[in-house]
Amino acid sequence: MLLRSRSTRRAAGLRDVLAEAGALFRGRALWVLIGSLLLLGVIVVISAGTGAVYISPTEVLGSIAHHWHLEIGPLPSHPQGENALWVNRFPRIVLGLLVGVALGTAGCLLQGVLANPLAEPGIIGVSSGAAVGACLMIVIGGVGTNGWAVAGMAGLFGLITTVGVYVLSIRDGASSTIMLVLTGIAVNAFALGIIAYLTYIASTAAREQIVFWQMGSLAGNVSWGQVKIVAPLVVAGLLGGVVLVKKLDLLALGEVQASALGINVEVVRRQVIVLVAMLTAAGVAFTGIVMFVGLIVPHVMRLLVGPRHALLLPASAVGGALVIAAADLGARTITGGELPLGMLTSLIGGPVFFFLLRQRKAGL
Repeated sequence: MLLRSRSTRRAAGLRDVLAEAGALFRGRALWVLIGSLLLLGVIVVISAGTGAVYISPTEVLGSIAHHWHLEIGPLPSHPQGENALWVNRFPRIVLGLLVGVALGTAGCLLQGVLANPLAEPGIIGVSSGAAVGACLMIVIGGVGTNGWAVAGMAGLFGLITTVGVYVLSIRDGASSTIMLVLTGIAVNAFALGIIAYLTYIASTAAREQIVFWQMGSLAGNVSWGQVKIVAPLVVAGLLGGVVLVKKLDLLALGEVQASALGINVEVVRRQVIVLVAMLTAAGVAFTGIVMFVGLIVPHVMRLLVGPRHALLLPASAVGGALVIAAADLGARTITGGELPLGMLTSLIGGPVFFFLLRQRKAGL
C-alpha cells in the first residue's frame, strides 16, 4: 500500500511538471524550442547525406519514410545508399544526438543543484574517472583493444569516481556545494596524474589511441548496439531530471530558503549527482571526452528561455543534441578528414564562453 502511494505521488508529480511545462512553453521559449528542433532536423538530414556516397536530402527523407512503412519519397539511387545510411551514418548520428542530450541535460542539472551557471559535469569527477578507466583498459589490452571493453571500463570508472567525490565531500553527515566542488577539483587533479602516468608507460601506438580517445570522436565502428545501450540510460536520466525541476527552482533561492520550503537539500543533491554521473558516463563511454557542451549549452539556453527548469531542462537537451550534430558534421567536412569532436567543441566553446562571460559582466 505504501509503495502504491509513493508511486501514485511520483506519477502525480510528473503530471504536474509536464502540465506546468506545457503552460510555460509560450512566447519566445516555444519559438526557441521549435527553431532548435527544425535546425536539428536539417543538420541530421544533411549529415546523413554527406560522405563518400552522396545521398540527396529527398532520398534521405524517402529512406526514413520507407523504414517507417510509408511509401513516400524516393529511395537512394546509389546501390550502396541504403547500407551507407542505416549501417554507418544513422547509428553515428543517433549516438551523437544521445550524447548531446546526455551532456546538455547533465550540465543543466548540475548547474541547478549547485546554483552555479558556470558548473559543468566534469567537476564531479565523472569525465576524468572515465578517462582513467579507458586509459587503463587501453594500456592493459594494448592497441586495438575492443571498443566495448574500453567503453565499459570508462563508464564504470566514471561512476566510481563520482561516488568517491561525493563520499569525500561529506562533512558532519552532509555535503556542501563548496566541498563538492573543491573535492571534485582535487580528485580530477589526481585522476589527471594517473592518466599522465598511464600515457607515459603506454606503447607509442597505445599512447596515440589514449590521446585520440581523450579528444572525443564519433568516428569508428558505431553500431546500433551501442545506441541501444546508451539510449535507455539517457532517457532515464532525462525523465529523472524532469521530476526534479520544481526542486531545482527552489534550490535557486538558496539552500536555507529551499529547506524552509520543505526541500531536503541533501537528498536532492544525491539524486542529481546520480543522474549526472549516469548521463555523463553514458555520454563519454563510446565517444570519449567531449568538452564544453555541458557547460555552454545550459548557459546559452538560460539566456534564451529563462531560469525555470521546466523550460531550461528540455531546451538544454535539444541544444546539446544540436551542438553535437553540428560539431560532428563539421568534424567530417571542414578538412575532408576526421577532426576529433572534442577538439572542435573546445575550439568553438572556449571563445563562446569567454564572450558570454564578458556579456554577463557588462550586464552587472
